Amino acid sequence: MNKIEQIPVSLDMEEVRNRFRVVDQQEVQNLLEVAKPLISAKAIYEACYVDEKLEDAVIIDGIRLSSRVLRRNLDKVGRIFPYVVTIGARLEEKIKACTDLLEEYIIDTIGNIALIKARKHIEDHLRSRFALDSLSYMSPGSLADWPLEEQRPLFSLLKGGGESIGVRLTENLLMLPRKSVSGIFFPTEVTFYSCQLCPRERCEGRKARYNKDLAKEYGLQE
Repeated sequence: MNKIEQIPVSLDMEEVRNRFRVVDQQEVQNLLEVAKPLISAKAIYEACYVDEKLEDAVIIDGIRLSSRVLRRNLDKVGRIFPYVVTIGARLEEKIKACTDLLEEYIIDTIGNIALIKARKHIEDHLRSRFALDSLSYMSPGSLADWPLEEQRPLFSLLKGGGESIGVRLTENLLMLPRKSVSGIFFPTEVTFYSCQLCPRERCEGRKARYNKDLAKEYGLQE
């Protein structure tokens, strides 16, 4: 298992301001300064090899991951990188202590931005260390085809290493601290986004438009 501590997370005021155009900018600036010292980004990852490719699942290091979409994405892939990234619990504690809903929303959004940046740092690290041109990722729960229940085998691939960065799974398979994300990075020639296969219209985190034809190709539409 590989662990990266003290991931640098640069939060630019201009980037944050774009999320809150109708909010008093001085308030956003003040809350950004409050949030920054509460962010402690860490990650673990592992380099694993695909043992077997089934019709709707893959076996990786003896552990079965069930997903038609993941299986197709790994069709020409032999090595993958399961990961967990977190920004820690301190910002979450601050959010829980908020009594103002707008303040809570702003700090929560800043946390989401920080988490995305921390994951991007891991992606860049993997590309550099393993000489990879391009990586895509999938996360359990991002598609009905790869549900949240797949957190268990994913964490098994990491041999319980999540606890080394303070992340644990609840009985409902959610991660604590809440500002954590897990998934699998895999080499790809064309960038894949789970959003392309998700028809949900209103999603703040959407990175690509829903592609009905692509969904059919993956067997998710009749």
